[in-house]
Amino acid sequence: MAQAQTKAHDHAHHEHSGRKLIDAARDALTKAGEQWTGMRESVFAELAQHERPVSAYDIADNLSRSRGKRVAPNSVYRILDLFVTNNLALRVESANAFLANTHPGCEHDCIFLVCDECGEATHVDDDEVSQTVRRIAGDHSFKAERPVIEIRGLCRACAE
Repeated sequence: MAQAQTKAHDHAHHEHSGRKLIDAARDALTKAGEQWTGMRESVFAELAQHERPVSAYDIADNLSRSRGKRVAPNSVYRILDLFVTNNLALRVESANAFLANTHPGCEHDCIFLVCDECGEATHVDDDEVSQTVRRIAGDHSFKAERPVIEIRGLCRACAE
């Protein structure tokens, strides 16, 4: 799975998939004081189906086909931004694409290994790296809000 989590932290995650992932996302969003609408559920469900990063345009196209009416990419972008803000989705900045967070409610900085050949993006949790990045930012009187580290290269399959 493209979003396989490497666990280099001191607590366990409960990974969700399928309906349980959608329910966990709904619970995390409503706990944050936001509404879980039908459209938000549709966008999250579509996002959660993808193992590789997916763009807002791809989500809008897929939802438009399944609903039989046009879904505007701008609406999808707004929802995805809300999901990123509330840690339900992760944004691969260099690809302007998104992955569902399989453990909503557990916050970690985004560290991605992004394959330039096939587009696979593996999300890695590493508290030591995250703490170091935040310490460096603090040492420069900078408050890191949402650090994202992307390492571009080739995945194992493409490198062979």
